[in-house]
Amino acid sequence: MISEAKKALFLDLDGTLLTDDKKIPEGNRRALEQMLAAGHSVIITTGRPLSSALLEAGELGLTGEGCYLIAYNGGLLYDTANRKVIFEKTIPLPLVYDVFDEANARGVHIQTYDDTDVVVEPRCDNDIVRFYCGRIGMTHRVIDDIRHLEKEPVKMLLIDLESRDHTEPLRQWIIEKHGGDLDGFFSSSAYLEIVSKGLDKGSALEQMAGLLHIPMENTISAGDAENDVPMIRAAHLGCAVANAVPECKAVADYITERDNNHDAVAEIIEKFIL
Repeated sequence: MISEAKKALFLDLDGTLLTDDKKIPEGNRRALEQMLAAGHSVIITTGRPLSSALLEAGELGLTGEGCYLIAYNGGLLYDTANRKVIFEKTIPLPLVYDVFDEANARGVHIQTYDDTDVVVEPRCDNDIVRFYCGRIGMTHRVIDDIRHLEKEPVKMLLIDLESRDHTEPLRQWIIEKHGGDLDGFFSSSAYLEIVSKGLDKGSALEQMAGLLHIPMENTISAGDAENDVPMIRAAHLGCAVANAVPECKAVADYITERDNNHDAVAEIIEKFIL
């Protein structure tokens, strides 16, 4: 039976829907199936590139009617049922070159993306990119110089697996020099995301709700990391899972009792949707 009050649940993947070892708890899976059967929509909302997000959506069974994707932290919106991009905003290549040059000068790992691969220069063909690709199920491609990139990317990613001592100063440099065109924020302690100005999970939530003709008062979001803060703020009901960073909990309307390893998303669905 289709609900008269169709709701949209915007879900972060890593640390929210998925466990620490990148699995989906059975309770979460069952609750999502029940939610979709009732006519509601599920929108995976992630910093991952589209190809990785689609792979994950397929494994989760979230590719049918009512299922959508927001990838690259809001840089791309995708209709999984109809297999089509419905919005994309890329970064102009001169800005990509400048950020890569600065990251190279500072010795910070930097990568970007094409339609199928993570893209790095030879300096970053290393254990970091292999670790990253292993975590999200992608392969990487090496090009001699970023100026050989064939098309504008949606996102760049800077990685330091040990601390923010080098990525935080670089974020400040990006904001000071290119703040009119680029935004930079952390999706975890190790990952600094760079996207076009004005893009984040919150703006993407509002845009997707409009495209789906779902009133904002019927939107719910759930996240755990700093890059989830905008969508927790934007949704009518913004939820932080129990394992979320303090920044998420500070802006959340609801904090789950369960964490990502113990069906936190099922708790939200059972309490506010079904």
